[in-house]
Amino acid sequence: MSARDLASVIEHTLLAPDATAADVRTLCEEALRHRFIAVCVAPARVAVARAALGGAPVALVTTAGFPHGTSTADAKAFEAERAHGLGATDVDFVAHPGAIKDGDWAAVLAEFEVLRRAVPEAVLKVILETGLLTPGEATRAAGFAVEAGLDFVKTSTGFGPRGATVEDVRLLRAAVGTRCRVKASGGIRTREQAVALLEAGADRIGTSRGPEIVAPFPAAGADRG
Repeated sequence: MSARDLASVIEHTLLAPDATAADVRTLCEEALRHRFIAVCVAPARVAVARAALGGAPVALVTTAGFPHGTSTADAKAFEAERAHGLGATDVDFVAHPGAIKDGDWAAVLAEFEVLRRAVPEAVLKVILETGLLTPGEATRAAGFAVEAGLDFVKTSTGFGPRGATVEDVRLLRAAVGTRCRVKASGGIRTREQAVALLEAGADRIGTSRGPEIVAPFPAAGADRG
């Protein structure tokens, strides 16, 4: 996989609670330099990132209900709508793990539909925090994501019990088929991990280690592959 191909699926991520505005600007500079497909920042940093990107063709991703997913669906929807209004192109919201564990599928679907209605024009990704779920729970929740018209299912927040695994990605890919895309995130630190997750069926990689992952390659401007 060439440097350009790998960079084109990386969402360069900074969700540390103590991240400064300067840190966010550095993140955006790195994304522009390496030609990453997106940056992902906390909702309070969307405006900073939008200014730093300066209209460049880089998606601006933020979160809702992050990191635990335990706020109400209406609260997540407001957060998503507000962030989209400030310039976020993508919203990654955390599904309520407890509702999934309860098997309260009506509530799960209702939450997904509320978020979809709140930001109909945004790229909407649901984080299922697969480390907390059984394979059956993750599979069923992913099916409801498709039913609600979401754009992506996503493995984890990076703040849960574990990050993305090849098994998680294969499970989600099997659950959604071609009806939805899959984002792998959480604990992805090396090029080998990223490539393995892509080969398992991921369409996007969310990581705070984007520059290190593409480090064996020349910068995108010098890439001939």
